Amino acid sequence: MTDFDVDLFVIGGGSGGVRAGRIAAGHGARVMLAEEYRMGGTCVIRGCVPKKLMVYASHIRHEIADAAGFGWTIPEATFDWTTLIANKDKEIARLEAIYATNLEKSGATIVKTRAVFENARTLRLGTGEAVRATTILIATGGVPNHGNPIPGIEHVISSNEVFHLKSLPKRIVIQGAGYIALEFACIFAGLGSDVTVIFRGDNILRGFDEDVRSHVRTEMEHEGITLLSGRTVTRVEKHGEDYTSYLSDGSSVASDQVMFAIGRHPAIANLGLETTGVDVDPTSGGLMVNEFSQTSVPNIYAIGDVTNRINLTPVAIREGHAFADTVYGKRSVRVDHNDIATAVFTQPEVGTVGLTEAEARARFAAIDIYQSTFRPMKATLSGRETKILMKLVVDADSDRVLGCHIVGDGAAEIIQIVGVAVKMKATKADFDATMALHPTAAEELVTMRTPTSRYARAAAE
Repeated sequence: MTDFDVDLFVIGGGSGGVRAGRIAAGHGARVMLAEEYRMGGTCVIRGCVPKKLMVYASHIRHEIADAAGFGWTIPEATFDWTTLIANKDKEIARLEAIYATNLEKSGATIVKTRAVFENARTLRLGTGEAVRATTILIATGGVPNHGNPIPGIEHVISSNEVFHLKSLPKRIVIQGAGYIALEFACIFAGLGSDVTVIFRGDNILRGFDEDVRSHVRTEMEHEGITLLSGRTVTRVEKHGEDYTSYLSDGSSVASDQVMFAIGRHPAIANLGLETTGVDVDPTSGGLMVNEFSQTSVPNIYAIGDVTNRINLTPVAIREGHAFADTVYGKRSVRVDHNDIATAVFTQPEVGTVGLTEAEARARFAAIDIYQSTFRPMKATLSGRETKILMKLVVDADSDRVLGCHIVGDGAAEIIQIVGVAVKMKATKADFDATMALHPTAAEELVTMRTPTSRYARAAAE
């Protein structure tokens, strides 16, 4: 009998924590995992999965509208919010049960309560029980950040509450210009809401390729979404069942709901970290870790959004798996955080991997850009005003494809496999040598032969 109750204690039952616990248990470790809310974490319970289900629901409106051009006569359709939410909740409950079952089948123990550090080796559970662990993994994820307090902030909902609204708002104000804000703007617009998006910067999707940012903005405006740049919400007032959002430029917007999606921060509050000596990055608020997800305290590790590295569910899962293999599987595994494909489920959606044009210009002496914007085949009969953007960023010296950026239906599905090519350091010649699959939008990626623009850094630079 050792002095420790378990070999590994995992704080957080999200995708990363569950993967780490399951793999560690498979390697023979005695594992206990604490989750105070619901198994599955943000992604499964109130993030990627329910959001994608709602994206599907909102996209059906386009399908109905497009049908007439193909000869279909469809009676006037109606939408029922409560049915969507009930069916969504049923699916989330099913997935939650699967997460818990798979973890328990591996031999791990789940405790449905909060766990707080008493010191670097001991956790105090919400039940009052103390558990000593050889190794502790923090996988608590992130939480919505509303920014600096403003009058009326209590009237504002986040991406947590949006999944549980009792009714579809006729009008909604959303502050933010990143993944979550824009995805929900498109969801609500697709379901029939009047949507106003307010953001501080001059354009949406900061950090994405400039052509992607401009293209998505144009498409959203075509859908009737109002985008107000260069301003913020300074005050929210409630008048009966309505809200008024007052903006920094002196204007105001009335709505039935106000949602803030301006960012998330690591969920480290009230964990008792001050008793452990774990270093926190003062800039990002994330737990500082090395290439093996180890914190400044050798027996404490952290993965996923709580580290504020790349906040994507597949990254957290890969980090959790790598941690378990490294600590319990007798082999050192590092996670490569380069060239990670990602998608934004706006309408149309965005798929991107690798470097933006601006990033490539800053890092390489000469680059070639291959870019095409065209009307999708489906729209020729549907009559819908929409265009697809395809863009390749290529190192002119080595011919290596540095980045690929797509805006259009199916972009996320396309970019997953393009991510394989970029990860393998495929060249533009490799793309050119690949036979086109016709008729598809994706064939454009292997048929663009002539650069649309070229950039060469001046010799003096």
